[in-house]
Amino acid sequence: MKGEAPGRPAKWSGQPSRWRQGPLGKAHRRDGVFMEERVRTLASLHANHFSAHLDAVRLRTGRITERIRMEHPEAAAMLAFTDADLTQVLMVRQWRYAIGRETWEIPAGKLDPGESAEDGARRELREETGYTASALVPIFRYYPAIGYSNELIVIFAAWDLKREKTQRDEEEISRVAIFPVDRLWEDVHRGEITDGKTVIALSLFQSLRERGALARAFFSV
Repeated sequence: MKGEAPGRPAKWSGQPSRWRQGPLGKAHRRDGVFMEERVRTLASLHANHFSAHLDAVRLRTGRITERIRMEHPEAAAMLAFTDADLTQVLMVRQWRYAIGRETWEIPAGKLDPGESAEDGARRELREETGYTASALVPIFRYYPAIGYSNELIVIFAAWDLKREKTQRDEEEISRVAIFPVDRLWEDVHRGEITDGKTVIALSLFQSLRERGALARAFFSV
């Protein structure tokens, strides 16, 4: 996930002031389910590959309130094993600006326009770690911020890795390391790993391992 060249500063368009409620309307219904209906967009921010919007929304009761809506590209994450026994996992250390610190995470990144989740996963793995994977299987997909964003993350299991002689992304990734999966699971319980996609991937792996379902889940290619 390469850094982007500086361009025009992102600016909000519209007026993000409080919405003045007008007469109550009827709630919108689809397939028997009451939906929240967007009345109008009050303000929008477009930056890089995402857009954030402040919307006036009619609730099922007819009352009008405000919602933040963020449109974000799909992303891919990889639980990448460096050994055939699935005991060693590839991790990256990355600075996270919003929380002001570095974190250990599984490799991940947003997809380029028109790129499939699998192609994006292979590209991000190569760019962030310098490794390629012969085997890549989707094991889970989820919305990390379902209350305000449509971002979807697809988690892959990757194995049969090969180190390539390519320059990895050093602007975002400060370190690449291999950890025993049991050590990572302990770090989750100690609260030392707090990245959502990493916790989900490791939890799924642990659950499958405890149920003896790893072969079926990870190698059903």
